[in-house]
Amino acid sequence: MSRYPRDVLAPGWQRAGKPTTTEVPAQIGMVLEDPTSGFVGALVKLENGLLVLEDRRGKRRSFPLGPGFWLDGKPVAITAPKRQPNGRPTHTASGSRAGATHGQAKVALPSRIYVEGRHDAELVEKVWGDDLRHVGVVVEYLGGIDDLPAIVDEFAPQQGRRLGVLVDHLVPGSKESRIVEQVTSPWVFVTGHRFIDIWTAVKPSVLGLKAWPDVPRGQDYKEGLCRALGWPARTQADIANAWRHIRSKVTSWRDLDPALLTEVEKLIDFVTADHADTLEP
Repeated sequence: MSRYPRDVLAPGWQRAGKPTTTEVPAQIGMVLEDPTSGFVGALVKLENGLLVLEDRRGKRRSFPLGPGFWLDGKPVAITAPKRQPNGRPTHTASGSRAGATHGQAKVALPSRIYVEGRHDAELVEKVWGDDLRHVGVVVEYLGGIDDLPAIVDEFAPQQGRRLGVLVDHLVPGSKESRIVEQVTSPWVFVTGHRFIDIWTAVKPSVLGLKAWPDVPRGQDYKEGLCRALGWPARTQADIANAWRHIRSKVTSWRDLDPALLTEVEKLIDFVTADHADTLEP
């Protein structure tokens, strides 16, 4: 007889004896550990595709939904709560909890969110539109930020009338960053994303890609992406069709890079800060 009960070189030997990750729906109060940072806390909030954990000292940190957590000593992937039996979704496309009146527009707050880039604004609307209507925040398309200081002055921000601005491709040392530094009002919060174009804030896997292709410097970024992917790029209509195709693949926050989720959540929290007591959970 063989000394070994089975083939030690058979597939799967590397994982033998190792714990496997299981999917667990998010539940308020569950205690999770992020092994990378060592942070341990109870789940106190689920919003915009992020888990907000609070440790025993009251410190809070946000983490994207998904794998990488430990629960009761076992590796888990935290998923959005399942739909209710009546078929009504428990969460919006952004991952926020959907209450009984979610989706019903409210009277607009004086505060606003300006988004640079038409495609950026359309993506924000698709994923966060229900949340924004629920809290009464209007999102306005901002063509560019060259005149941002003047735009802020014209808006006349103050307490109860806050302004949040999402800037396209905001990176240190850029022209955009120097313009943003001129805005000093405490009632204005300007943030941005690192993506060269908002198209690439969509996870490439959503379109069946391993990664977004590189576009050589000096070439129009959208045209370069289209050509690299074998899509028509001769006219503006071709570019518009490409964006519609990309946008159609986005169904929820899961299809976006977590870096964008974090910045949009910051904006929503900022512009609603003076009205938190009047908003339904």
